[in-house]
Amino acid sequence: MRRVAITGMGAITPVGCTVDTFWSNIKAGHHGIAKIENLDMTGQKVSLAAQVKDFEVEKYMDKREARRLDPYARFATAAAEQALKDCGTDFSDFDPYRVGVIIGSGIGGLQTLEANHEKFVQKGPNRVSALMVPLMIANAASGHIAMRTGFKGVNYATVTACSSSTHAIGEAFHAIQHGYADAMVTGGAEATITPFALGAFANMTALCTGEDPDRASIPFDAERNGFVMGEGAGITILEDWHHAVNRGARIYAEVVGYGTTNDAYHITSPDPDGMGLVKSMEFALKDANIAPSAIGYINAHGTSTPPNDRTESKAIHTLFGEYAKKLYVSSTKSMTGHMLGAAGAVEAIISALSLKEGIVPPTANYKVKDPDCDLDYVTEGARSLDYDYALSNTMGFGGHNATICLKKYRG
Repeated sequence: MRRVAITGMGAITPVGCTVDTFWSNIKAGHHGIAKIENLDMTGQKVSLAAQVKDFEVEKYMDKREARRLDPYARFATAAAEQALKDCGTDFSDFDPYRVGVIIGSGIGGLQTLEANHEKFVQKGPNRVSALMVPLMIANAASGHIAMRTGFKGVNYATVTACSSSTHAIGEAFHAIQHGYADAMVTGGAEATITPFALGAFANMTALCTGEDPDRASIPFDAERNGFVMGEGAGITILEDWHHAVNRGARIYAEVVGYGTTNDAYHITSPDPDGMGLVKSMEFALKDANIAPSAIGYINAHGTSTPPNDRTESKAIHTLFGEYAKKLYVSSTKSMTGHMLGAAGAVEAIISALSLKEGIVPPTANYKVKDPDCDLDYVTEGARSLDYDYALSNTMGFGGHNATICLKKYRG
């Protein structure tokens, strides 16, 4: 079993389009939720989202390349370029067939699909783009990043709703740990803030219908009533530990555990007993060979929907017992909104930076206690904590649960 280091990061998010800006805003408790811009919102039940702002695509690709990518893949490509630059090597000393790419997305190229469906309805099948399928498919981002980099190893997309990019990182971790790869570009991307998607999510009563941005995404708060749609990408570089150390790489954290389960219960709601998530966390801890009491912080899935937050809190109590009261637990979706398939990767980046800097990010804008959610959700601002292990949870439609465990690098 080989050790696995995180040596590079990239982020395109509603609170910043670089890792430094993003992390500074997360630590400060600044959210990126606002009234939706640049969309026809006629007849919509919702008015708020966490849109990516100030994304300059031309910094990462020319116009021709951008036209051949759905926005979700543009986000992924830009974040991957940041991460590869950040890690400080192009891995040219590796066999290219041992460097891979796994990028998760819950939905893929939805904007491309919507635009071409409109052309189909209004103007007929001959006006549908010949590139619609390769732009729309969920593996477009992973394939494009490989073409850009020349990495020819394992390459696929994980598509497990909101757990997609946690699964991507977990599978990439195991690929290196078990000797199938030497380095991996992995994470997730999503771009689903569209009238069609907003209408669908709102009709299933999943989205917050409030109009106050400061009280919209409020995980674990008794007044929560749905999540706020987010978008963007988070990409990490995972690398064989010894290679990273020998080349003097900056190591953000070590990936040490990965667990995944399914509730087998409902198409959208988590099983209220929480045992699927309990087992996901338990398997991640076993993979890392540590006891529950070793964990200092959990980056919760914490979507701001009543069933999810209640179930996750219950699962943490079940697994950790009395120790649950000592854990710091926060949901950074209070600031980024719910980035769907990109959420797990962005939250893994947050967890790694939390370990590296000894700072636990807050659950922003929390005000009203819920008796069913009674953990320490870090609601009064970021806290200092020198600790060794973090968990990051995700739960997706279809009952998908995924957890990764990260360890602090102490040099």
